Amino acid sequence: MKKAYFALVVVLICLNAMGQNDGKITIGKIDSLYSEVLGEQRKIWIHVPSGNYNNESQSQKYPVLYLLDGKSNFYSTIGITSYLSTSNRNTVLPKMIVVGILNTDRVRDFTPSKGNFLDGTVAEKSGGGTNFIEFLEKELIPYIDSNYPTESYRTLIGHSLGGLTVMNTLMTKPELFNSYTAIDPSMWWNDKKFLQSIKTTKLPKANKTLSIFLGIANTFKIDTSAVKNDTSTKTMPVRAMLELHSYFEDIQTKTNLNYKGKFYQDENHITVGHIAIYDALRFIFKFHQLEFSDHELKDTNQDIIARIKKHYKNVSLEYGRPIQPKRYFIESLANKLLEMKLYEKAESLFRYNISVYPDDSYTYNILGDFLITRTHKKEAIEIFKQSYAIDQNSYARDKIKVLKIN
Repeated sequence: MKKAYFALVVVLICLNAMGQNDGKITIGKIDSLYSEVLGEQRKIWIHVPSGNYNNESQSQKYPVLYLLDGKSNFYSTIGITSYLSTSNRNTVLPKMIVVGILNTDRVRDFTPSKGNFLDGTVAEKSGGGTNFIEFLEKELIPYIDSNYPTESYRTLIGHSLGGLTVMNTLMTKPELFNSYTAIDPSMWWNDKKFLQSIKTTKLPKANKTLSIFLGIANTFKIDTSAVKNDTSTKTMPVRAMLELHSYFEDIQTKTNLNYKGKFYQDENHITVGHIAIYDALRFIFKFHQLEFSDHELKDTNQDIIARIKKHYKNVSLEYGRPIQPKRYFIESLANKLLEMKLYEKAESLFRYNISVYPDDSYTYNILGDFLITRTHKKEAIEIFKQSYAIDQNSYARDKIKVLKIN
C-alpha cells in the first residue's frame, strides 16, 4: 500500500505540472526575500495553480499552504493538492498556492526555547522560534500576499521539529493561519517543557474557527496503551504526542477548534509525512466539497439550489469574503440532471447560473440551447438576444438568425 501511494504521488506530479515551456515541465519557481528579522536571505519555492507568478490576474485568487521543510515536502504536496483539486474533475480541495520554506538553521528556527535534544544534549543554537514566527507574520506572508494572487485563507504544515513550530505558532499567534497541521511534532523538546506550557496555558481565543490536524506515527511499533504506560526515554516522543492529542480532545468543545488526531499504525516518523498531509488536507477542506448523489438529485423534496446557496454561505465564512459556485460546477450539475431526464430541475440550474453570472454571455447561451431542445423557440430567441447584448458574441448572433429563419 505504501509503495502504491508513493508511486501515485510521482504520477500526480507529472500529470499536474503547471506549465510546459521549451520542452520542460515546470511545477513552480524559486523566489527569495531578505529577512530583517532573521538577518539573512530566505529562499522559498512557489507553486501557483495557474502559473501566474506576477499577480497579473486579480480575478482568480487561491488559499495559501505554507510548508515548513519545503525542500523535503514540496513536490509530493503539489501532487496531492493538484490532483485533489483538478485531475479527473476532482473538487475535493480548492486549487491552492504552495509556499515551500527552505531551511537555513532548522534547530534555531523551529525550537520555541533554549533546550536539549531527546538524548539530553544541549542544542546550542536553539530557541529562535519567536523570531521565525515574526518572520512569517511580518515579512513572508505580506510578501506572498503582495506578489501572488492569494486568498486570505492560510494553512501551516510542519513535520517533526516543523510540527513543533506549528504548535508554537498556534499557541502564540493563532490568528496567523486558518488551519494548522502538525505531523509527528517534536513535543518531547526540552524534556516536554513546551508541551507542559501548552497544557497549562489557555489557548488564545481566535475570532474564527481554527482547524487542527495532528498526525502521530507508530515509530516503535507498539500498542498505544503500552506506550502510555511506558516511562522510558525511547517512547517519550510518542507519549508526548498522545498527551497533546488528549489535550486537544478535551478543549475542542470549549474553544473555537475543529480538531482531528490520527494515529498511523503502520507508519514511522519518516514515512508518515506525505500520507498525513493528504489526510490533513482532506479534513481541513471538508467545508469546500459539495456533492449530490443520484438519489438526492431525484428526490422531489431536495431543493438543490437552496443547498448550493447554504454550502457557499459556509465557504464564504471560512474565506472571510463572498464566494460563489463556479460556473462550470452549476453547468455540470445541470447537465447531469438532463441525463437523468429531470428537465425542470436542470432548467432551474441553468437559470440560477445566469443569476450568479449575469454578465457572462455563456450562461445565457447554454440556457438558450436547452430551451431549443425543449422546443421553446421564442423564449430561446430572447435569451440569445440577452447574450448578444452583453458582448456581441457570434454564437448568440448565429443562433438568433437560425431560429428566426426556422
